[in-house]
Amino acid sequence: MTSKKIVLVGAGSVVFTQGFIMDLIEQKNGQRWHLALVDTDADVLKGMQRLCEKMIAAQGSDLQLSCSTDRRDVLSGADYVVSTIGVGGRRAWEQDVFISRKYGIFHPVGDSVGPGGISRAMRMIPAVVGLVEDMMVYCPRARFFNYSNPMTAIVRATIKKTGFPVIGLCHGVKNGQRRIARFAGLDHSRTTALAAGVNHMVFMYDLRCDGKDAWPRIREQLERSKGAAESEIGPLSRSVIETYGVYPVSDDRHYSEFTEESMLEGRYYGKTLGIDAYSFEGTIEYGDRVFADSMRLASSDTDLPEDFFQRFDGEHEQLIEIIDSLEKDERKIYHVNMPNGHALPELPADAVLELPAAAAASGFKALQLHDFPRNLYAVIHKHVEIVEKTVEAGLRGDRDLFLEAIMMGGYITDEAQASALTNELIEAQKRYLPQF
Repeated sequence: MTSKKIVLVGAGSVVFTQGFIMDLIEQKNGQRWHLALVDTDADVLKGMQRLCEKMIAAQGSDLQLSCSTDRRDVLSGADYVVSTIGVGGRRAWEQDVFISRKYGIFHPVGDSVGPGGISRAMRMIPAVVGLVEDMMVYCPRARFFNYSNPMTAIVRATIKKTGFPVIGLCHGVKNGQRRIARFAGLDHSRTTALAAGVNHMVFMYDLRCDGKDAWPRIREQLERSKGAAESEIGPLSRSVIETYGVYPVSDDRHYSEFTEESMLEGRYYGKTLGIDAYSFEGTIEYGDRVFADSMRLASSDTDLPEDFFQRFDGEHEQLIEIIDSLEKDERKIYHVNMPNGHALPELPADAVLELPAAAAASGFKALQLHDFPRNLYAVIHKHVEIVEKTVEAGLRGDRDLFLEAIMMGGYITDEAQASALTNELIEAQKRYLPQF
């Protein structure tokens, strides 16, 4: 059997790479794979290569592995290319968040919207555009999946600049569907959902269990759990369900960043985002620890522990399923980030939205969601416009557009302060900003 080739750019994203390797190894349909790992850090790449080799050997897999610090060495012949890159890594990410804090803006994540997310976009847009431009030379027929954040801005910028069909993948809807099902005491495997929005602000408006409307059950559980000390559903997301009858699938950790009032000090239900609610330092510490543990496992002479191969949820979890649906024209439905077309008819056709789409041999076909709640269009349109401004700033290297994008979010209203914040973010990240 002829093997298919997939190139993973950003192999140092340890959790994704580990989970995806496991999925490739465990694939049951008989397809043979050649996986090429790419990372610009030679030491990181060497560690991930060693870890992957140990996984392949432990499972007796026929997965073929190759590696390079230069993607142009391995792109030729690729059927699929996947990006998980994070330009500057966690150290640059910290600067996005910590500098924003100096100006009174508290990010719990800082990878999608607000000053931190916009700053990240300035680094990421040139990098992913450059990757796709190389694909157009070395593997023009390959399918490209982006997992890097800020998802919406990256996908929009890359399509706008290159015209190449880019699909952004995130497990937010799948994860949110699991979460809301648990909250309501439902079997997740028996539920179905429809959701739409911009990545990390995606509203699940249709949820069913065994084909029956699940919202009455959810509202009952909301009423029963009022005042509970612990809840799977954050207080901001609870208020959205109660007010609009929809669920923001990424829950409060991400959704709070789209509500500028929440990111001011002490304004998130008496707490401060990124500090005593969804600790940003805790996220960074966890990432550093997981990476260090993986590198130790890679360099040791001992076998991988038995629990290493236990299944876990994560961004990687649907990729092989999606590829199977594309290869076999199964037309299964997945929520993906792609141009709107006419799926949400009151939003621009070229706006990148997270939508349910059929994965077919001829590409992704978005469902037409003419029953999507009309009262949510305005908030989505606001962020579509911010993304468009961010994309123009990232593609042109335009400092004034960068400032305008920050001001449009409403997180900071004093133009002099916003200007100082913009200058400080650019200065801190300048080695990663070739366009400025």
